[in-house]
Amino acid sequence: MKSDRLLSIMLLLQTHGQLPAGALAERMEVSVRTIMRDVEALSAAGVPVYTTRGPQGGIALLPGFRTDVTGLTADEARALFVLLAGRAHADLGLGQAIGSALRKIMAALPAPHRPDADLTSRRILIDPARWRGRPSRPGADLAVLQQAVFTDRRLRLRYRHGRDSRVRSYTLDPYGLVSKADVWYLVADHRGEPQLFRADRTVSATVLDQPAQRRDGLELTDVWNTLRRRIDDIPAPVSVTVGVRREILARFLRIHEADLAPAPDALRPAAEADSGDPERQLAEPERQLDDPERQLVELRFRSLGAAEALLMFGADAEVLAPDELRQALARKAAEAAALYARQQ
Repeated sequence: MKSDRLLSIMLLLQTHGQLPAGALAERMEVSVRTIMRDVEALSAAGVPVYTTRGPQGGIALLPGFRTDVTGLTADEARALFVLLAGRAHADLGLGQAIGSALRKIMAALPAPHRPDADLTSRRILIDPARWRGRPSRPGADLAVLQQAVFTDRRLRLRYRHGRDSRVRSYTLDPYGLVSKADVWYLVADHRGEPQLFRADRTVSATVLDQPAQRRDGLELTDVWNTLRRRIDDIPAPVSVTVGVRREILARFLRIHEADLAPAPDALRPAAEADSGDPERQLAEPERQLDDPERQLVELRFRSLGAAEALLMFGADAEVLAPDELRQALARKAAEAAALYARQQ
């Protein structure tokens, strides 16, 4: 709507000062001619806007024309700019709305608070989608990590790795912090390469006097998306067929939703193709069970070792294929039975 565009132009000029007509046209996704007509409309409405010609020219507001949001503290202003990942807004159809809302808030903030609010929007990202595993406490050093992020300083980190529990030391150039499903991660470069560090595995953290040496042109969202894809795009080549008792099917699917084999769209009703209900996303099994008390479920795992987690369901979930996984689970079950038999 034109009224929304006029307000956005006015707020952009309040925030950035003079802007070329071409830059405004690009931001508003309209022509330069439309921008010039909008400027005339603003002037006619009493907004003190003017244009200057030449290579250094542009569109600007007279000094002193500003609407402040009063009563906000610096922390309150920063809190407004701790945002969900952009995908969350896009899923709700609010991708463009969030950008417009932030421009309005930024322009209305008291001038002393704007730099901190802008820095917060570029250094903190919240991603609510859960990876495997349970939420954990952020750790006592989260405040130190945050200090390094906001002061643009290098960070000395002693970190315990999950795969082997070894503690290693790193000198890092941090981009920011990401909260993913209640787990905090530090996104940083180590020797020019992007790395991801769980805050709760930090043994110690020290902010150094050296400025962070980030790669030019990259922001937190750019590096985070690169690291996230490395994890999300790992192939899951091990196909597993499980017969699950129907009384625990809902719980089984909640736990293994991320492992469900994708169902071909041709096997699903069109209305269900994009459904978030795991029971509607079950792949059509290649075999059928004679037992009406069980539901066949097709899963994909990254390794046989990862698929051994199915043993937690005991007899409620029977692995039907592959045979090597059945044999591995049988061995583990026998070892556990023998262990507990000796203790009686």
